[in-house]
Amino acid sequence: MRLSNRSRKPLYSFIYSLVVIIFILGLIGFVLEINKFDVLGKKAWILVVIPLLLYLLLYMFGKPIFEYDSDGETLNFRNNHIRYIFFKENKKDEFPKYKLLKYNVINFYIFKRLYIYVSSKKNKVIVLKYDVTYLRKNELKDLIFSLNKVVRSNKENLSRR
Repeated sequence: MRLSNRSRKPLYSFIYSLVVIIFILGLIGFVLEINKFDVLGKKAWILVVIPLLLYLLLYMFGKPIFEYDSDGETLNFRNNHIRYIFFKENKKDEFPKYKLLKYNVINFYIFKRLYIYVSSKKNKVIVLKYDVTYLRKNELKDLIFSLNKVVRSNKENLSRR
């Protein structure tokens, strides 16, 4: 099964660009408010704080582009950012299906994370983290269904041994 929200990249790019423009305009407005105009008085800091909060909110949401591919014998996960101003590295992981131990979807109030537990060569468990905030409900359900299928298959294979 393949899952991708790459088709919504122009929308996310527009939103990120808009927040950057609002932040720049807020800085310009703040400088003009302090030096030339005195409309807001001591509350001029609002012109910087509100765009900064929007920026931090987008940062907390995580990487907007998520791709998943379970076709074949491997699982492929990719989590990308649109802009490089957020200093988060793009993630790409590929591993055989039989190494998937379990997964967990954490749903906080404003963002969602996917934790994948994978066995390593040294019998240790590696935890991989992905941002799935920007996935729609039906996409998240499809992802959970596919991962359940792989985990169930792995448990059946372990019980046969």
